[in-house]
Amino acid sequence: MYDLTNLDLNEHHDIRIIGVPFDGTVSFRPGARFGPAAMRDASDGIETYSPYLDADLESVHYADAGDLELPMGNSEAVLSIIREAVDECMADGVIPFMLGGEHLVSLPAIESVFEKYPDLVVVQLDAHADQREDYLGVKLSHACVMRRVSEFLGDENIRQLGIRSGTKDEYDLMKNFATLSTFREDDLDALIGWIADRPVYLTVDLDVFDPACFPGTGTPEPGGIDWWTFQRFIKVMQDCDIVGLDAVELAPQLDTSGCSSVLAAKCVREMLLIAAP
Repeated sequence: MYDLTNLDLNEHHDIRIIGVPFDGTVSFRPGARFGPAAMRDASDGIETYSPYLDADLESVHYADAGDLELPMGNSEAVLSIIREAVDECMADGVIPFMLGGEHLVSLPAIESVFEKYPDLVVVQLDAHADQREDYLGVKLSHACVMRRVSEFLGDENIRQLGIRSGTKDEYDLMKNFATLSTFREDDLDALIGWIADRPVYLTVDLDVFDPACFPGTGTPEPGGIDWWTFQRFIKVMQDCDIVGLDAVELAPQLDTSGCSSVLAAKCVREMLLIAAP
């Protein structure tokens, strides 16, 4: 079994896991702050070996930095703390892997990684566009995270898969900048061609999964992907230069079966395997 709870940060590692238990801007159902702990707990029941990738976590050097201590009522302070933690990863030469938490936590991480890798591209798996200019007048919201990212990265350096919810303005923006893609085989091939040899930040909002197999999320949307679609995506990303990544928006208390937490932990395993140098 693989276990995220007993990994020594002082030992050599290539990937550093950082728990970010924050859900201060969620727009529907809260609870993503409990996601990192649930993923760690569920990881203890999952094998280290991925038969689809033919790879084993036993050969991956990763460590868990634990959860950040965050002031829940101050989003700007939270983002600053996350930025500092990811800056430390960049300084130490390790890949940051954040366990959320809501999707806004990706913003300072991508900012930090972009500072080191100015040719960075971002691949987003999500049910929602997250391209609003603001949400109820608030610009620092999980509903606006990709709009904030595009302001320094550029829309042309973002690709979004699994999107099935958004405003008309968001869809117009995504169509104008051709950020939308799909999980069809030809589109995945085109995605890899678009990435080429550029560094990638992979952000996975777990509500990309259909709520039939992943009900434990704050804003579920019908019409999502299943596990096998995710694995096909992971397989094609295996040779990409992944320099940062996150898995966000698990709200474990919304799925009393615990199956959402298990699926999230299995996603983390696959993502660790493809991110390993």
